[in-house]
Amino acid sequence: MKRIYLDHNATTPIDPLVAEVMMQEFAKGPQNPSSVHFFGQEAKKTLLTSRQTIARFLKVKPQEILFTSGGTESMNLLIRGSLPPKGAHLITTDLDHPCVYENMQTLEQAGYHVSFLSPGKAGAPSPKQVVAAIRQDTKLIILSAVNSETGVKLDIDSIAKIAQEANIPLILDGVALLGKEPFAIPHGVTGMGFSAHKFHGPRGIGFCFLRSGSPLSPLFLGGNQESHLRAGTENLPGIVGLATAISLLEKEGKAYSAHMHHLRDLFEKTLQKSIPNLQINGTGPRVANTSNLCFPGVDGESLLIHLDMKGIAASHATACSAGALEVSRVLLNMGLPKEEASCSLRFSFSRMNTEEEVLQATKIISEAVESYTRLPQ
Repeated sequence: MKRIYLDHNATTPIDPLVAEVMMQEFAKGPQNPSSVHFFGQEAKKTLLTSRQTIARFLKVKPQEILFTSGGTESMNLLIRGSLPPKGAHLITTDLDHPCVYENMQTLEQAGYHVSFLSPGKAGAPSPKQVVAAIRQDTKLIILSAVNSETGVKLDIDSIAKIAQEANIPLILDGVALLGKEPFAIPHGVTGMGFSAHKFHGPRGIGFCFLRSGSPLSPLFLGGNQESHLRAGTENLPGIVGLATAISLLEKEGKAYSAHMHHLRDLFEKTLQKSIPNLQINGTGPRVANTSNLCFPGVDGESLLIHLDMKGIAASHATACSAGALEVSRVLLNMGLPKEEASCSLRFSFSRMNTEEEVLQATKIISEAVESYTRLPQ
């Protein structure tokens, strides 16, 4: 049985070139960029080159790139490291990834005043909602550039302008955006977090963008790596793999995005023909690769397991919370009734998927839904 992987928002297969370059890096021997001898200085050059590759792609300064272990650490560093004194007002939403949402809940319990915006079925807060939430004591705005479950995009440019005019730092979770479609980081964005394994890079490595001049406190203390902001010997093979994945996006990113967009549209249009009551969750503009669908009358968990047995990998919620197969908090907070949220699955594509896979998947999904709807209720 050929398996079809449609869960790329959870993680992506590592690109063969990325794996090859990483193995070459492992073979170079001992590498600590902080060492003064030959091996250390060669490692330092590699670190600098990788940082420059990422900065060039994002059109930012190399010193604005900080390497971390992934998206969760990046967002924790940006949020916790940028905190104003207790009692300040913070703005976020009730739809964010757990690495943001759990942080904000904890901060609220610790004495911060947190506004959890509820964007509803649109799936992302509007500029008007953000403006309406700003108070005189608002000191930080934390939002997702793209919702990882629905793929709905934030109006980054408009909200960055609002934050800049109000002189409020804006931190964005960019994990679900990078690798999906081209974007630019507006001047009003203070920091963004990213993770390599979401765009065919290695797991266990990520990075932050932190605008020059923005204050940030480290999460933990130790050496002076990453401008004294992220202690610990750098994961050089991982960083090289990350930079290689970025270089592939630099060369072919637009084509990758167009391919994913085509597959996602083909997937949805084909399913809509055979499942007339199919619903797409999230009415706002979406990134190219994500399709969160409600199959009315079909239990999502049962369908997910059935599809896995038939060789189709999808998901019921974000991978960081899907182990328990709970109904999606994001969909519930968007205003979907529990019955609809429990009937929903997320399918996410990558440049490695093919039309043949998409059409085979739609056939299997349609047959599964038809068989479930025939069962006595």
